[in-house]
Amino acid sequence: MFVTPSQASPSRPIRVAIVGTGAIARVSHLPALRALAAEQPLEIVAAVDVDAASAATFCAEAGAGRPYTELDRMLAEERPDLVTLGTPPRFHRDQTIAALRAGAWVWCEKPPCPSLEDFDAIEEAEDPRRGGPYAAIVFQHRFGSGSDHVRTLLAEQAMGRPLVAHCQTTWYRDAAYYAAPWRGRWSTEGGGPAMGHGIHQMDLLLDLLGPWSEIRAMAGRLVHDVETEDVSTALVRFENGTMATIVNSVLSPDEVSRIRIDCERATVELTHLYGHRNADWRITPAPGVPAEHVAAWRDFGADVPSSHEAQLRGLLRDLRAGRRPRSSGADGRTSLELVAALYKAAFTGNTVRAGEIGPGDPYYSALHGNAPGWAPEPAEASA
Repeated sequence: MFVTPSQASPSRPIRVAIVGTGAIARVSHLPALRALAAEQPLEIVAAVDVDAASAATFCAEAGAGRPYTELDRMLAEERPDLVTLGTPPRFHRDQTIAALRAGAWVWCEKPPCPSLEDFDAIEEAEDPRRGGPYAAIVFQHRFGSGSDHVRTLLAEQAMGRPLVAHCQTTWYRDAAYYAAPWRGRWSTEGGGPAMGHGIHQMDLLLDLLGPWSEIRAMAGRLVHDVETEDVSTALVRFENGTMATIVNSVLSPDEVSRIRIDCERATVELTHLYGHRNADWRITPAPGVPAEHVAAWRDFGADVPSSHEAQLRGLLRDLRAGRRPRSSGADGRTSLELVAALYKAAFTGNTVRAGEIGPGDPYYSALHGNAPGWAPEPAEASA
């Protein structure tokens, strides 16, 4: 059985249920849970999927848990402490709220949900007065030793004020990728590369630099026959004055994920693809910076890669302590708000300011904002 004996810790095991037993659950969630079960009391009690065979196979691979095809039945019978969601974005709102109302914390894969309205409904279902349950979004790129070290350097302005930044998610997806009927559609994928691909690097940029204040953007369909965009670019001003460029693309054969921040005394740069280690970060000092300062900046400590495991470890600590986890509530909403603002700026041609998209704004209830040429056909929109 994939269960840590309760005698390994004075606290009782955290009961985990996996909802959606596709690739992300098998490749990322299950290995993270296995690793953490070796450190603390934790057990998988259930797996849920509309495909009964997939749920059964997942439980067999995990060596634990009971397969289900109905979320509500599982929540009633198993009463899990934590539910991990690996389902398509269009299901996230209802499934998260159901789990929260059943008393379970939720760890939900990105994209978080198709609109700010959905996200706010999820936050409304949380119970901060009792120390949870809370719902957190999987934004694993902000976790790990590299991002922790650079976040501290920037917060302390050890390298001086941040001035200029670049955030790049330039990946490649071919026609076969978009042959799947749910891809490239607002109702099922939630958005294009800004939402489904670049949101990870944008979330990390926000986590490092803090709140943004305004954005201008462009979006296009240059190659693929899709509803959403296949490329977007943006200019963002942060509250601290930093000016940033953002590029999100699925048209780039030379794939790379990159963040670069130019400060007064040094440039810090991260170059990777789907995850980073200490070695993926580079710090280049300005002329005249003392060598001992540079050595301290470049000392990242023990290497803890960005990963689902790194984020989940912190979330489990917060669950046991009854405190709000990172990437939940306002902290989780900020990335979705930036994506919504990017689409609004691109589709309207206007500068969008932080906080302006709220109830009554068309981009609050749908990321396409019902913009001509971008909104889905009426039949799909109603469906």
